[in-house]
Amino acid sequence: MNPDVPHFPIAICGAGPVGSAFALMLIQRGTPAQDIVLFDGKSIQDARQDVRSIALSYGSRQLLQNIGAWPLRCTPIKEIHVSRRGHFGRSLLLAQDYDLPELGYVARYGDIITPLQEQLETRAIKQIRPLEIKSLESDDLGIKLIAANSQNFTASLVVQAEGGHLTVDADTKPASQGRDYQQVALIAHVVTEQGAGMRAFERFTDEGPLALLPQEDGYALVWCAKPDTVTALKNLDERQFLNALQTAFGHRLGRFIKATPRHSYPLGLQVYHAMERGNEHDITKTTPPQEKLIRIGNAAQTLHPVAGQGLNLGLRDAHKLAQVLTEYSHSESIIQFNETRTKDRATTIRLTDNLARLFVREPSSKIDASTQSVLGLGLGLFDTMPVLKRLLAERMMFGTR
Repeated sequence: MNPDVPHFPIAICGAGPVGSAFALMLIQRGTPAQDIVLFDGKSIQDARQDVRSIALSYGSRQLLQNIGAWPLRCTPIKEIHVSRRGHFGRSLLLAQDYDLPELGYVARYGDIITPLQEQLETRAIKQIRPLEIKSLESDDLGIKLIAANSQNFTASLVVQAEGGHLTVDADTKPASQGRDYQQVALIAHVVTEQGAGMRAFERFTDEGPLALLPQEDGYALVWCAKPDTVTALKNLDERQFLNALQTAFGHRLGRFIKATPRHSYPLGLQVYHAMERGNEHDITKTTPPQEKLIRIGNAAQTLHPVAGQGLNLGLRDAHKLAQVLTEYSHSESIIQFNETRTKDRATTIRLTDNLARLFVREPSSKIDASTQSVLGLGLGLFDTMPVLKRLLAERMMFGTR
């Protein structure tokens, strides 16, 4: 062992909500704090000031409560209204139907990080930040982590918990499969004349879903549409944009009266280290990850934002990985993690992928206007099927168990 190169049994690349929660879950299960290190390219201050809106399920609240990272500053969701623009039919999910106080929550990224960071500091878990890990190489002790400043570290196990393509050895590319939705998400914070409630809206349009999530004095907007449409929307002045949003959403909340500056990002599905060789067209089949590198959260799969499942799936990844690492040998724990996470990951990927594409109308699409009307009415019929509604609600809140 080279005394000049710091070594850690477990190195976590990414100190966002998933990576931080995973470290605390390990501690809760008896892993010594000195065995863990967190790397992140952001400073703690920058992370706490991040104002991005994130959706959390009730199941994620339970996981965060277990590690002392709840309560956090957030807006509860007690109802979810699902509809199809221009067609009859809607579905309504209510927390009271499942004997829960809320279905989920909307929080700023920084507000999620704050209680996690407090717990990391209380438990004296080492963080090296801001420092970006640029590459990984095989090492006799496990994996060598090479940082952007050329500083080196080694670890027996590396857990990648942030988006990126770090692989073991420079000539090895991660197995991945994905889909380009040909959609861009436009995000902003909007205020309506009726004020904020505790009902979230998911409205499907011809170009993609439009979500309004209750947050603070208004709603977090996630409007998914074709790239040209989003470019045009971003070029409108505030009043013109609010008028366009009013046309797309309707008048259930009265007039839209205010919007923050708009931002956007392209949408796609990517699944890393989760493909069976020879099954490139099946985005849900998985194989064990590399022996010394495990991916969780956005590092394992990036999802379409419809239904807000990204962080929730990542926290479930973290929970299961912490469990198997403390209950099984190293090699067996990787097999157990892969086998136990396959069903939940596959179901969530299928759910978000199908919802993202179901109502989209393309010139070449075989789904004509009459079929779209039937799909819209199907939302209404869904309300008459309590067993199916409960199944969907439980999967959104708790995953597939």
